[in-house]
Amino acid sequence: MVKYLHSMIRVSDPDATVAFFKLIGLEEVRRFEVEAGRFTLIFLAAPGQAGLAEVELTYNWPNEDGSTPEEYDGGRNFGHLAYRVDNIYDTCQRLMDAGVTINRPPRDGHMAFVKSPDGISVELLQDGNLPPQEPWASMENTGSW
Repeated sequence: MVKYLHSMIRVSDPDATVAFFKLIGLEEVRRFEVEAGRFTLIFLAAPGQAGLAEVELTYNWPNEDGSTPEEYDGGRNFGHLAYRVDNIYDTCQRLMDAGVTINRPPRDGHMAFVKSPDGISVELLQDGNLPPQEPWASMENTGSW
């Protein structure tokens, strides 16, 4: 079983972006402020579609000196596609066997990142959590994700 979850875009002004998507008819369904990581996640969906097909807005907070952490140009503001999978280890192994690089291995038994042939980042999320296991638990990140 694979289930489409969301697409993520990075935003520089979360209030303006939420207001824009409200004009289209989307509504905010949940928000997470992550102080330790200095970012905010805002999930939007069409009415009645929460959890089915969402847009995740990621706002990276300004640096301590007030500067922006990154300029989003050339499509860099598009983040990733996300899919829930039945077994993240089996899915990653199948991808590796086909020659796909696992950019962020599922060390935690829950999340991994790979890239499509065109370089689109794809997040894989385990349905629930699996206990960490090798070779994934000790596998390092490769490239960007």
